[in-house]
Formats: sequence, structure tokens, C-alpha cells
Amino acid sequence: MLESIAGGLLIMFMRICDVSIGTIRTILVVQGRKYLAGLAGSIEVLIWILAIRFIFQNLDQIPNIIGYSLGFGLGNILGITIEQKIGLGYVQINIISRNQAKEIAELLRQHKHGVTALPAEGSSGELSILVVIVPRKYQKETIRLIESIDNRAFITVQHSLPYRGFIHGSRK
Repeated sequence: MLESIAGGLLIMFMRICDVSIGTIRTILVVQGRKYLAGLAGSIEVLIWILAIRFIFQNLDQIPNIIGYSLGFGLGNILGITIEQKIGLGYVQINIISRNQAKEIAELLRQHKHGVTALPAEGSSGELSILVVIVPRKYQKETIRLIESIDNRAFITVQHSLPYRGFIHGSRK
């Protein structure tokens, strides 16, 4: 009985590892980081093969099947958590502030973020749209800076894949 439970826990641990790696690999693929994605994929599949081999050798052990499914679910949670912590890639933050766009742009530039101000017109008249592209790991900090000046600013965030060059003033 103890051996069966240990087997299930081992399989769960292996699935947590391979699914977590798979989550990060998927993001690397989307971002075009082919060599890192290839390395992550190789490790992911190696772990998966070892786990599935153990399960097929012990198909009559219910703890193995439970460990496999729990490991898959927990691996998704852990993979997403890891990816959020390391913040791979870039985001584009668009800011519309009725009266404080200049102050927001100045503060962001003081913090080494490149800011582009675009003239715009809304139903209440002229305004500016600020566009900032930052590494994802600085997204929350950048939004806090914006909200420290205008906590009612309209903010949108979208993933960005810079094509070439660098953004003047942007942190790396």
C-alpha cells in the first residue's frame, strides 16, 4: 500500500514538473525563442515519458492514475505562477487620462520608460493617448506609477512582440 502511494506521489511530482515546463515552453514558442523552447520541450517530454512508462507498468494502481491527473492540474497552476513571476516578454500599455497625461508621461520617463503621446479626440474633446512598451516584469509597477497620478485613467494592456530596435529610455 505504501509503495503504491509513493508511486502515485512520484508520478504527481513528475507531472507537475513536465506540465510546468510545458507552460513556459508554450510561451517561449509564442515569443519566437526557438532554442529555449526546444530545450524546454526536450526536458518536458523526457519527464513525461518516464511518468507514462511507470503508469503503464502499473496500470492496476489507482494512486498512479490519481497522481497523474493531480500532477497535471497542479502543474498548470505552478507553470502559470512561475511564468507570472519571471514575466517573459513585453506588454504595451495604453493610457487615456483626461487631465494628467503630461504628468503621467513625465513620471514614466523619469522611471526610464519610453512613452509615446498620441493626440486623440473623445466625446468630451481633445486628449492624449500614451503608449508605453515595457517588459512584462515591470507591468504592475508601471500601472502603479500611472495610478499614483490618475487612479481613474483608462488603461489597457496587451501582449507585444517588438519587431526591431529598442525603445529609447526603456529598461531592459
